[in-house]
Amino acid sequence: MKPPKKLIILFAILAAIPVLAACGSDSGTTEEATAPTKAEAEKPATGTLRLFAYDDTVTDEQLDPFRKANPDVDLKIATFNSNEEAAAKLAGGFEADVVEVCLDEAEPLLQREQLRPIDTSGIADWDDLAFRDQPQVRQNGEVIMVPLSAGPYGIIYNTEEVPEGVESYEQMFDDEFSGRIAVEGSSSVAPLGVAALTLGFEDPFNMDTEQLDQAKQFLVDHLSDIRSFPDSDSDMVNLFKTGEVVVANGGRGTAQDMQAEGLPVEWVAPTEGTWSWICGLGITSKAQNTDAAYKLLNYYASPEAQAISATNGFVITNPKAEPLIPKKFRETSSPASIEGSIPLTQPDDMAAYTKAWQEVRSG
Repeated sequence: MKPPKKLIILFAILAAIPVLAACGSDSGTTEEATAPTKAEAEKPATGTLRLFAYDDTVTDEQLDPFRKANPDVDLKIATFNSNEEAAAKLAGGFEADVVEVCLDEAEPLLQREQLRPIDTSGIADWDDLAFRDQPQVRQNGEVIMVPLSAGPYGIIYNTEEVPEGVESYEQMFDDEFSGRIAVEGSSSVAPLGVAALTLGFEDPFNMDTEQLDQAKQFLVDHLSDIRSFPDSDSDMVNLFKTGEVVVANGGRGTAQDMQAEGLPVEWVAPTEGTWSWICGLGITSKAQNTDAAYKLLNYYASPEAQAISATNGFVITNPKAEPLIPKKFRETSSPASIEGSIPLTQPDDMAAYTKAWQEVRSG
Protein backbone atom coordinates (compact mmCIF):
# COMPACT_ATOMS: atom_id res chain seq x y z
CA MET A 1 0.00 0.00 0.00
CA LYS A 2 1.69 3.09 -0.89
CA PRO A 3 -0.04 3.59 0.63
CA PRO A 4 -1.53 7.08 0.54
CA LYS A 5 2.10 7.31 1.00
CA LYS A 6 2.68 7.54 -1.78
CA LEU A 7 0.51 7.66 -0.75
CA ILE A 8 -1.91 8.15 -3.27
CA ILE A 9 -4.31 10.31 -5.48
CA LEU A 10 -6.29 11.57 -8.19
CA PHE A 11 -7.74 8.65 -10.02
CA ALA A 12 -7.86 9.38 -13.73
CA ILE A 13 -8.00 5.90 -15.13
CA LEU A 14 -11.36 6.15 -16.85
CA ALA A 15 -10.31 9.23 -18.75
CA ALA A 16 -6.99 7.66 -19.63
CA ILE A 17 -8.27 4.35 -20.96
CA PRO A 18 -8.83 5.53 -24.55
CA VAL A 19 -5.28 6.87 -24.62
CA LEU A 20 -3.52 3.95 -23.02
CA ALA A 21 -5.48 0.98 -24.27
CA ALA A 22 -3.61 -0.79 -27.00
CA CYS A 23 -4.09 -3.75 -29.26
CA GLY A 24 -2.90 -7.00 -27.81
CA SER A 25 -3.77 -10.63 -27.38
CA ASP A 26 -6.83 -11.61 -25.40
CA SER A 27 -4.63 -13.33 -22.84
CA GLY A 28 -1.19 -12.43 -21.58
CA THR A 29 1.80 -14.58 -20.72
CA THR A 30 3.39 -15.41 -17.41
CA GLU A 31 6.67 -16.47 -18.98
CA GLU A 32 9.74 -14.57 -17.80
CA ALA A 33 10.11 -11.24 -19.58
CA THR A 34 13.31 -11.56 -21.60
CA ALA A 35 15.81 -8.88 -20.72
CA PRO A 36 17.37 -6.96 -23.60
CA THR A 37 20.95 -7.69 -24.58
CA LYS A 38 23.64 -5.40 -23.24
CA ALA A 39 23.85 -3.64 -26.61
CA GLU A 40 20.09 -3.16 -26.74
CA ALA A 41 19.98 -1.98 -23.14
CA GLU A 42 22.48 0.77 -23.89
CA LYS A 43 20.28 2.24 -26.62
CA PRO A 44 17.55 4.80 -25.79
CA ALA A 45 14.06 3.34 -25.47
CA THR A 46 11.67 3.68 -28.38
CA GLY A 47 8.03 2.96 -29.10
CA THR A 48 5.09 3.33 -26.76
CA LEU A 49 5.59 2.56 -23.07
CA ARG A 50 2.54 2.41 -20.82
CA LEU A 51 3.09 2.97 -17.09
CA PHE A 52 0.35 2.32 -14.51
CA ALA A 53 1.23 3.49 -10.98
CA TYR A 54 0.47 5.58 -7.93
CA ASP A 55 0.51 9.26 -8.77
CA ASP A 56 3.43 10.12 -6.50
CA THR A 57 5.56 7.63 -8.41
CA VAL A 58 5.01 9.27 -11.79
CA THR A 59 5.60 12.95 -11.13
CA ASP A 60 7.29 15.05 -13.80
CA GLU A 61 10.18 15.63 -11.42
CA GLN A 62 10.70 11.89 -11.20
CA LEU A 63 10.27 11.11 -14.88
CA ASP A 64 11.76 14.09 -16.72
CA PRO A 65 15.31 12.65 -16.66
CA PHE A 66 13.97 9.43 -18.21
CA ARG A 67 12.15 11.39 -20.91
CA LYS A 68 15.27 13.42 -21.65
CA ALA A 69 17.42 10.29 -21.99
CA ASN A 70 14.80 8.55 -24.13
CA PRO A 71 13.33 11.25 -26.39
CA ASP A 72 11.85 8.76 -28.85
CA VAL A 73 9.75 6.85 -26.35
CA ASP A 74 6.07 7.74 -26.13
CA LEU A 75 5.42 7.44 -22.38
CA LYS A 76 1.77 7.00 -21.48
CA ILE A 77 0.81 7.27 -17.81
CA ALA A 78 -2.27 6.40 -15.78
CA THR A 79 -2.65 6.31 -12.01
CA PHE A 80 -4.57 4.22 -9.49
CA ASN A 81 -5.35 4.16 -5.77
CA SER A 82 -4.56 0.51 -5.01
CA ASN A 83 -3.31 -2.69 -6.58
CA GLU A 84 -6.85 -4.02 -6.25
CA GLU A 85 -8.06 -1.20 -8.50
CA ALA A 86 -5.18 -1.80 -10.89
CA ALA A 87 -5.90 -5.53 -11.13
CA ALA A 88 -9.57 -4.92 -11.80
CA LYS A 89 -8.79 -2.46 -14.60
CA LEU A 90 -6.23 -4.76 -16.15
CA ALA A 91 -8.71 -7.64 -15.99
CA GLY A 92 -11.28 -5.43 -17.70
CA GLY A 93 -9.07 -4.86 -20.73
CA PHE A 94 -6.98 -1.89 -19.68
CA GLU A 95 -3.42 -2.48 -20.83
CA ALA A 96 -0.06 -1.42 -19.47
CA ASP A 97 3.54 -2.52 -19.85
CA VAL A 98 4.70 -1.63 -16.35
CA VAL A 99 2.63 -1.58 -13.17
CA GLU A 100 3.50 -0.50 -9.65
CA VAL A 101 3.37 -3.37 -7.17
CA CYS A 102 3.20 -3.01 -3.39
CA LEU A 103 4.04 -6.11 -1.40
CA ASP A 104 1.16 -5.70 1.02
CA GLU A 105 -1.50 -5.62 -1.70
CA ALA A 106 -0.15 -7.54 -4.69
CA GLU A 107 -2.44 -10.55 -4.30
CA PRO A 108 -5.11 -9.37 -6.80
CA LEU A 109 -2.42 -9.00 -9.48
CA LEU A 110 -1.02 -12.43 -8.65
CA GLN A 111 -4.38 -14.18 -8.56
CA ARG A 112 -5.17 -12.91 -12.04
CA GLU A 113 -1.66 -13.79 -13.28
CA GLN A 114 -1.09 -10.21 -14.43
CA LEU A 115 2.65 -10.09 -13.73
CA ARG A 116 5.54 -11.59 -15.67
CA PRO A 117 8.65 -12.83 -13.86
CA ILE A 118 11.60 -10.47 -14.22
CA ASP A 119 15.06 -11.50 -15.37
CA THR A 120 17.19 -9.81 -12.71
CA SER A 121 20.24 -9.99 -14.96
CA GLY A 122 18.52 -7.20 -16.87
CA ILE A 123 18.47 -4.93 -13.78
CA ALA A 124 21.94 -3.37 -13.53
CA ASP A 125 21.72 -2.45 -9.83
CA TRP A 126 19.82 -5.54 -8.68
CA ASP A 127 22.53 -6.88 -6.38
CA ASP A 128 22.71 -3.53 -4.57
CA LEU A 129 19.00 -3.08 -3.90
CA ALA A 130 17.63 -3.22 -0.38
CA PHE A 131 14.58 -5.42 0.22
CA ARG A 132 15.31 -7.59 -2.84
CA ASP A 133 15.34 -10.63 -0.52
CA GLN A 134 11.93 -9.91 1.00
CA PRO A 135 9.90 -13.13 0.59
CA GLN A 136 7.05 -11.46 -1.29
CA VAL A 137 9.43 -10.14 -3.99
CA ARG A 138 9.53 -13.70 -5.30
CA GLN A 139 6.57 -15.89 -6.10
CA ASN A 140 7.28 -19.56 -6.75
CA GLY A 141 10.95 -18.68 -6.87
CA GLU A 142 10.54 -16.02 -9.54
CA VAL A 143 11.00 -12.26 -9.07
CA ILE A 144 7.77 -10.38 -9.75
CA MET A 145 8.85 -6.81 -8.96
CA VAL A 146 11.89 -4.60 -8.50
CA PRO A 147 11.73 -2.96 -5.02
CA LEU A 148 12.20 0.78 -5.52
CA SER A 149 10.73 2.65 -2.56
CA ALA A 150 9.58 2.18 1.00
CA GLY A 151 8.34 4.23 3.90
CA PRO A 152 6.99 4.23 7.45
CA TYR A 153 3.45 4.85 8.64
CA GLY A 154 2.82 6.84 11.77
CA ILE A 155 0.88 9.90 12.91
CA ILE A 156 0.55 13.31 11.27
CA TYR A 157 -0.73 16.21 13.33
CA ASN A 158 -1.29 19.95 12.94
CA THR A 159 1.30 21.70 15.11
CA GLU A 160 -0.74 24.89 15.44
CA GLU A 161 -3.94 23.13 16.49
CA VAL A 162 -2.12 20.56 18.61
CA PRO A 163 1.04 22.31 19.88
CA GLU A 164 1.59 19.68 22.56
CA GLY A 165 1.83 16.98 19.90
CA VAL A 166 0.36 13.50 19.58
CA GLU A 167 2.51 10.57 20.63
CA SER A 168 0.27 7.53 20.23
CA TYR A 169 -2.71 6.12 18.40
CA GLU A 170 -4.46 5.90 21.75
CA GLN A 171 -4.05 9.66 22.12
CA MET A 172 -5.16 10.21 18.51
CA PHE A 173 -8.53 8.70 19.37
CA ASP A 174 -8.92 10.87 22.47
CA ASP A 175 -12.19 12.77 22.81
CA GLU A 176 -10.20 15.99 22.34
CA PHE A 177 -9.94 15.24 18.61
CA SER A 178 -13.42 13.87 18.06
CA GLY A 179 -14.66 14.78 14.59
CA ARG A 180 -11.20 15.93 13.46
CA ILE A 181 -9.50 12.57 12.91
CA ALA A 182 -8.72 10.96 9.56
CA VAL A 183 -7.84 7.30 9.09
CA GLU A 184 -6.41 6.25 5.73
CA GLY A 185 -8.99 4.11 3.95
CA SER A 186 -7.66 3.07 0.55
CA SER A 187 -7.73 -0.56 1.66
CA SER A 188 -9.03 -2.62 4.55
CA VAL A 189 -5.59 -3.28 5.99
CA ALA A 190 -4.58 0.24 7.09
CA PRO A 191 -7.62 1.21 9.21
CA LEU A 192 -7.87 -2.21 10.82
CA GLY A 193 -4.10 -2.12 11.41
CA VAL A 194 -4.40 1.22 13.20
CA ALA A 195 -7.17 -0.18 15.37
CA ALA A 196 -5.09 -3.27 16.13
CA LEU A 197 -2.08 -1.26 17.27
CA THR A 198 -4.30 0.98 19.36
CA LEU A 199 -5.68 -2.12 21.06
CA GLY A 200 -2.18 -3.42 21.72
CA PHE A 201 -2.13 -6.33 19.26
CA GLU A 202 1.40 -7.30 18.21
CA ASP A 203 0.67 -8.44 14.65
CA PRO A 204 -1.87 -6.06 13.09
CA PHE A 205 -1.73 -7.79 9.70
CA ASN A 206 -2.48 -11.34 10.81
CA MET A 207 -5.06 -10.98 13.56
CA ASP A 208 -7.03 -14.00 14.64
CA THR A 209 -10.82 -13.98 14.42
CA GLU A 210 -11.35 -12.56 17.90
CA GLN A 211 -8.78 -9.80 17.45
CA LEU A 212 -10.14 -8.84 14.05
CA ASP A 213 -13.62 -8.59 15.50
CA GLN A 214 -12.31 -6.32 18.27
CA ALA A 215 -10.48 -4.12 15.76
CA LYS A 216 -13.61 -3.86 13.63
CA GLN A 217 -15.71 -2.95 16.65
CA PHE A 218 -13.16 -0.34 17.73
CA LEU A 219 -13.57 1.46 14.42
CA VAL A 220 -17.36 1.14 14.53
CA ASP A 221 -17.39 2.61 18.03
CA HIS A 222 -15.29 5.56 16.81
CA LEU A 223 -17.10 6.29 13.56
CA SER A 224 -18.53 9.49 15.00
CA ASP A 225 -15.00 10.61 15.93
CA ILE A 226 -13.48 9.94 12.50
CA ARG A 227 -14.06 12.76 10.04
CA SER A 228 -12.99 10.83 6.97
CA PHE A 229 -11.37 7.72 5.56
CA PRO A 230 -9.42 9.36 2.70
CA ASP A 231 -8.48 7.16 -0.24
CA SER A 232 -5.44 9.11 -1.40
CA ASP A 233 -2.65 11.43 -0.39
CA SER A 234 -4.32 14.33 -2.15
CA ASP A 235 -7.51 13.73 -0.15
CA MET A 236 -5.53 13.61 3.08
CA VAL A 237 -3.67 16.82 2.24
CA ASN A 238 -6.92 18.61 1.44
CA LEU A 239 -8.44 17.57 4.78
CA PHE A 240 -5.52 19.22 6.59
CA LYS A 241 -5.66 22.26 4.29
CA THR A 242 -9.32 22.92 5.06
CA GLY A 243 -8.82 22.39 8.79
CA GLU A 244 -11.37 19.57 8.86
CA VAL A 245 -8.70 17.23 10.23
CA VAL A 246 -5.93 17.95 12.74
CA VAL A 247 -4.58 14.43 13.31
CA ALA A 248 -4.38 11.30 11.18
CA ASN A 249 -2.40 8.19 10.49
CA GLY A 250 -0.19 8.52 7.46
CA GLY A 251 3.19 8.21 5.84
CA ARG A 252 6.21 10.35 6.53
CA GLY A 253 6.32 11.25 2.84
CA THR A 254 2.77 12.56 2.99
CA ALA A 255 3.69 14.81 5.91
CA GLN A 256 6.67 16.06 3.95
CA ASP A 257 4.39 16.90 1.01
CA MET A 258 2.18 18.89 3.36
CA GLN A 259 5.16 20.76 4.76
CA ALA A 260 6.29 21.61 1.23
CA GLU A 261 2.89 23.25 0.72
CA GLY A 262 3.34 25.31 3.87
CA LEU A 263 1.07 23.31 6.15
CA PRO A 264 2.10 23.27 9.83
CA VAL A 265 2.35 19.53 10.38
CA GLU A 266 4.72 17.03 11.94
CA TRP A 267 5.10 13.28 11.54
CA VAL A 268 5.83 11.10 14.56
CA ALA A 269 6.37 7.41 15.17
CA PRO A 270 3.56 6.35 17.54
CA THR A 271 4.51 4.65 20.77
CA GLU A 272 2.53 1.56 19.73
CA GLY A 273 4.92 1.08 16.81
CA THR A 274 5.22 1.95 13.13
CA TRP A 275 4.74 -0.21 10.10
CA SER A 276 6.52 0.10 6.78
CA TRP A 277 5.52 -0.58 3.20
CA ILE A 278 7.64 -1.61 0.20
CA CYS A 279 6.67 -0.89 -3.41
CA GLY A 280 8.30 -1.26 -6.80
CA LEU A 281 7.62 -1.88 -10.46
CA GLY A 282 6.71 -5.05 -12.32
CA ILE A 283 6.15 -6.03 -15.94
CA THR A 284 2.59 -6.96 -16.86
CA SER A 285 1.53 -10.17 -18.54
CA LYS A 286 0.34 -8.17 -21.56
CA ALA A 287 3.40 -5.95 -21.88
CA GLN A 288 4.03 -5.02 -25.50
CA ASN A 289 7.34 -3.19 -25.08
CA THR A 290 9.48 -5.18 -22.67
CA ASP A 291 12.76 -3.59 -23.79
CA ALA A 292 11.45 -0.17 -22.84
CA ALA A 293 9.97 -1.65 -19.65
CA TYR A 294 13.41 -2.87 -18.57
CA LYS A 295 14.83 0.54 -19.45
CA LEU A 296 12.27 2.17 -17.15
CA LEU A 297 12.88 -0.29 -14.30
CA ASN A 298 16.61 0.38 -14.56
CA TYR A 299 16.02 4.11 -14.50
CA TYR A 300 13.93 3.94 -11.31
CA ALA A 301 16.60 1.77 -9.66
CA SER A 302 19.40 4.15 -10.70
CA PRO A 303 21.14 6.45 -8.19
CA GLU A 304 19.79 9.52 -10.00
CA ALA A 305 16.15 8.46 -9.79
CA GLN A 306 16.56 7.13 -6.25
CA ALA A 307 17.94 10.49 -5.11
CA ILE A 308 14.85 12.21 -6.49
CA SER A 309 12.68 9.71 -4.65
CA ALA A 310 14.54 10.49 -1.42
CA THR A 311 13.80 14.21 -1.69
CA ASN A 312 10.12 13.32 -2.11
CA GLY A 313 10.03 11.63 1.27
CA PHE A 314 10.60 8.00 0.39
CA VAL A 315 13.06 5.46 1.72
CA ILE A 316 15.41 4.50 -1.11
CA THR A 317 16.48 0.99 -2.08
CA ASN A 318 19.76 1.73 -3.88
CA PRO A 319 22.50 2.85 -1.45
CA LYS A 320 24.56 4.19 -4.36
CA ALA A 321 22.16 7.15 -4.36
CA GLU A 322 23.24 8.38 -0.92
CA PRO A 323 25.99 10.77 -2.13
CA LEU A 324 23.42 12.45 -4.41
CA ILE A 325 20.86 12.99 -1.65
CA PRO A 326 20.75 16.37 0.12
CA LYS A 327 22.05 16.01 3.66
CA LYS A 328 18.72 16.85 5.28
CA PHE A 329 17.09 13.81 3.61
CA ARG A 330 19.83 11.23 4.06
CA GLU A 331 18.80 9.89 7.44
CA THR A 332 15.09 9.56 6.70
CA SER A 333 15.67 8.09 3.23
CA SER A 334 18.04 5.38 4.43
CA PRO A 335 16.68 1.81 4.61
CA ALA A 336 18.07 1.75 8.15
CA SER A 337 15.40 4.28 9.12
CA ILE A 338 12.67 1.63 8.96
CA GLU A 339 14.59 -1.17 10.65
CA GLY A 340 12.53 -2.56 13.51
CA SER A 341 9.22 -1.44 12.04
CA ILE A 342 6.41 -3.89 11.40
CA PRO A 343 6.49 -5.02 7.75
CA LEU A 344 3.24 -4.15 6.03
CA THR A 345 2.13 -7.41 4.47
CA GLN A 346 -1.10 -8.68 3.04
CA PRO A 347 -2.96 -10.73 5.67
CA ASP A 348 -3.12 -14.48 5.13
CA ASP A 349 -6.90 -14.23 5.42
CA MET A 350 -7.44 -11.13 3.32
CA ALA A 351 -11.09 -12.01 2.79
CA ALA A 352 -11.73 -11.69 6.53
CA TYR A 353 -10.13 -8.23 6.60
CA THR A 354 -12.15 -7.15 3.59
CA LYS A 355 -15.39 -8.37 5.18
CA ALA A 356 -14.59 -6.65 8.48
CA TRP A 357 -13.82 -3.37 6.70
CA GLN A 358 -17.04 -3.55 4.70
CA GLU A 359 -18.92 -3.98 7.98
CA VAL A 360 -17.16 -0.92 9.40
CA ARG A 361 -18.11 1.21 6.39
CA SER A 362 -21.70 0.05 6.56
CA GLY A 363 -21.80 1.13 10.20
